[in-house]
Amino acid sequence: MKADKRTTQFARQLYKLSLGADGRLSSERVAAVLACIEKTKPARALALLQTYHRHLAAEVGRSQALIEHAGPVSDALVAQIAAAMTKKYNRPITPAPKPAPALLAGLRIRVGDDLYDASAHGALEQLATATTA
Repeated sequence: MKADKRTTQFARQLYKLSLGADGRLSSERVAAVLACIEKTKPARALALLQTYHRHLAAEVGRSQALIEHAGPVSDALVAQIAAAMTKKYNRPITPAPKPAPALLAGLRIRVGDDLYDASAHGALEQLATATTA
């Protein structure tokens, strides 16, 4: 179900209400927004919730570093990556390590729409693309 313009604008307003004074998502505020939606049962509630969810997911993606790794990765390295990303983006970035054996070796880090690929799989893909071009 696709949201119309009014539903999209309302979802954006609800998203803004979900941010705390520090500009980050507040679980208490999100819970309050959801309680309000449940209580008032607005028109097109499903489309509203889906659009609101997309806004929340995008915000989580912007504040999280998904660190995919082929082999074991130390807590120190994860903390170092989080610190570097926090400095680069000038906002707190929470690390989220995730095993990804398909990478063969190395790391792939995603923060929002940005992707940093230092994996063997990524290098092989680049090589394959370069040789076919």
